[in-house]
Amino acid sequence: MDVAIVVFTRDLRVHDNPALATAVARARQVVPLFVVDPALAVPPNRARFLADSLKALRAGLRDRGGDLVIRRGDPVAEVITLATRTGAGAVFIAGDVSRYAARRQQRLNRECAAHRIALEVTPGHAVVPPGDLRPAGGGDHYRVFTPYWRAWQAAPWRPPCPAPSAVDVPAGIGPGDLPGTGARSPGQAAALLAGGERAGLDRAHAWLDGPLKEYDDQRDSLAGDQTSRLSAYLRFGCVSPLVLAREALHRPEGAQFCRQLAWRDFFHQVTAAFPGIAAVDYRPGAAGPRQWSAGAGDLDALDAWRAGRTGIPIVDAGLRQLAAEGFMHNRARMITASFLTRTLGIDWRHGYRHFRDLLADGDVASNAGNWQWVAGTGNNPRPGRVLSPLRQAARFDRDGDYVRRYVPELASLAAPGIHAPWRLPEARRRQLRYPPPLIDVNISPRLSHR
Repeated sequence: MDVAIVVFTRDLRVHDNPALATAVARARQVVPLFVVDPALAVPPNRARFLADSLKALRAGLRDRGGDLVIRRGDPVAEVITLATRTGAGAVFIAGDVSRYAARRQQRLNRECAAHRIALEVTPGHAVVPPGDLRPAGGGDHYRVFTPYWRAWQAAPWRPPCPAPSAVDVPAGIGPGDLPGTGARSPGQAAALLAGGERAGLDRAHAWLDGPLKEYDDQRDSLAGDQTSRLSAYLRFGCVSPLVLAREALHRPEGAQFCRQLAWRDFFHQVTAAFPGIAAVDYRPGAAGPRQWSAGAGDLDALDAWRAGRTGIPIVDAGLRQLAAEGFMHNRARMITASFLTRTLGIDWRHGYRHFRDLLADGDVASNAGNWQWVAGTGNNPRPGRVLSPLRQAARFDRDGDYVRRYVPELASLAAPGIHAPWRLPEARRRQLRYPPPLIDVNISPRLSHR
């Protein structure tokens, strides 16, 4: 064919991009397109990461003689307008699983059919695409991770797609301005990582060649911070999850890291089957009768949780890391989520929205899936499980360095006292200017919110 359009969404890279590679192989000319949808609110941290990633993508395409066309408006309307103008015979787009993405794809399918334009949906967002694995006993998706992990390990993986050596864009198409290239916006984390394919690949190589070999021993160490920090690059597709998994799998501790990539794929296939995952309980009543707290005092507790002022240092450290970096260590995510839902009894949807608004890696499937897992309404086979913040602190921040890093008013305290400053003499507590705990965490969490 003469012309094809590649719609970039969350696959902002030129390496191992099936939509881009297939379009370049089949069409003489290709229009790489990204549409900024004003109807889709993008919080400040992700907006900045997205802007960085689009800038890097444009540079990568220009290195190959092409360009990235930016348009603003309804994505489907913009695609059809550009296809009509260029006489494009096909549109290529990576499949996705959020409700927004599913509706966009449905509309794009209808409009392409109406205009006699071929639409091809390619893989790209997961190691194993959501629809590729189905339980042997029936059903459209796996509901428990362990059998999914076994199937994921045995599944064939597609070969990576090479980056095109050249991209020829039709003449006369204005590229459009990149979004968000100005100064740091209000609400953006001061320590946010830079986005983009080059930054993501550099971080991935450094991770694979270094800390990965100690992953199993160090991944839960809050102070050590020996996680990959690749989650935002995966969320925006700056790094291919497939290439990352292939590179990691046969290295020391690589299988353990691949297990985390499989968790990401697991929640993608859950979301594909249950698109309401960000708003509706996946398994209502799984942990027994539940009535979330909703009184005025609980709203105050929610505000204190959001601000990292709960009086529980390990919880506050996680939430302050989120505010400062647009990122939170995975172990801290579990601790803070359990405290909100299990100890305070506050609806998981409040926590999901707070994470959604601040996380640079805020992805519907992983964010909502993990929140429901912790709250006992999702895919957790032990829905009654509660994490004690004090026990978690003793295990994963034994010396108190994580708390010391993010809760500086407690920096003068030694462990284990730093994790329970309410046990200090009253005069010393006043000097710290740190709030008392919202709740007695020594009481059973099942009773503490009643």
